[in-house]
Amino acid sequence: MADETGAAGAPTRAGAGWGSALRFTLAMALLLGLLYPLAVVGLGQWLFPHQANASLLADPEGRVLGSTLVGQAFTGERYFQGRPSAVDYAADTLGGSNLAPSNPALRQRVEADAKRITARDGVAPGRIPGDLLTASGSGIDPHISPQAAAIQIARVARARGLREADVRALVARYSDSGGFGQPRVAVLPLNLALDGIAMRPLP
Repeated sequence: MADETGAAGAPTRAGAGWGSALRFTLAMALLLGLLYPLAVVGLGQWLFPHQANASLLADPEGRVLGSTLVGQAFTGERYFQGRPSAVDYAADTLGGSNLAPSNPALRQRVEADAKRITARDGVAPGRIPGDLLTASGSGIDPHISPQAAAIQIARVARARGLREADVRALVARYSDSGGFGQPRVAVLPLNLALDGIAMRPLP
């Protein structure tokens, strides 16, 4: 009789185990797949609405001008130039060139950029900050170093007919002291300010 009871009870215990596992799986799917993401998104929208919505900048009419998180290509003597980009600042194709330091193509690109910057900003190749010659891993870095901004101040001031002191003050306004990470200058808002374009963060 004991053997028959044990044999009959085994499927019952197995079924109970499967039921517990299924209930646990469903509970975790609900908690981690729905409730937790909703809570994180809700808190982000409540506490940091600007950052949670891509840190967009807009003009007074609400037209999006860009994001403080994504670099843009600027051309002309009137603008501060950002870092090189291996993906032409395309946010949907992030990445670097993946070229090794020994690759001739990388050396040729750096040498060509150094010659161009020397001619444009009047600085010796050895004084060019590294971030103006090297692309970031993402290809959309929106910042440059204070040193990279400093060598461009004279050119921008001359092209716009401004005093260097005024341009330097704008650079300081759009600089981050580096409480987290290295000191850096935000290129997009700096160039928009130089153009006199009013901007505001989108919530």
